[in-house]
Amino acid sequence: MSKMRYNIYTVVFAATLGLVCALLLTAATQVTRTKQEENKKAEEIRNILTALKAPFDSQAGADELITIFERNVVEQSLGKKDPLTLYVYKPEGSDEIVAVAVRFIGPGLWGPIKGFLALEPDYKTIRGVTFYEQEETPGLGGEIVTEDFCSRFEGKQIANEQNEWGVDIMIVSGEQVGVNKISGISGATMTCDKVQEMMNAIIETLAEKRGADGR
Repeated sequence: MSKMRYNIYTVVFAATLGLVCALLLTAATQVTRTKQEENKKAEEIRNILTALKAPFDSQAGADELITIFERNVVEQSLGKKDPLTLYVYKPEGSDEIVAVAVRFIGPGLWGPIKGFLALEPDYKTIRGVTFYEQEETPGLGGEIVTEDFCSRFEGKQIANEQNEWGVDIMIVSGEQVGVNKISGISGATMTCDKVQEMMNAIIETLAEKRGADGR
């Protein structure tokens, strides 16, 4: 084999190998991206179901979670302009509305905080709260994702004694008791303030859109 022919062979072989590697890498990236998107969707669904207190196996995989969600939760729009998506919990085989949930998003101390607020059918009592994305300080603000903190919202009221809807939630220091007061996290006052702001923002938006829809 002449030197020129050998060089051509080397170039062709290298180009072919590079192309094959690029195709394999592209395919692997696509598979990984698809899997990541599925896992992200499953994590959101897990948080919606948890906030709504819809029963599911804590070890359930993505496919099972999606199936449970599709059988028990109906997505509805609230408001004609910039509508909110409501996640309405109707157990499979029933027309009874057990709870409703809505997504909330806001700036945290180090990055965005995203979660779900679930209410009883009266739209006045908090049924559950979950956080599915946050970048707060581990051991401090990051504790908002814990069951201990999230459970503090359960049963709190967003209506006053006159039955007026849309009362602000207050995250306070210490063990103060009140129908709309939640004990904060020690050492994480700034994160708690951020959470309070975004929670009250979504409550206000819900009140406005329900009023506009005559609900």
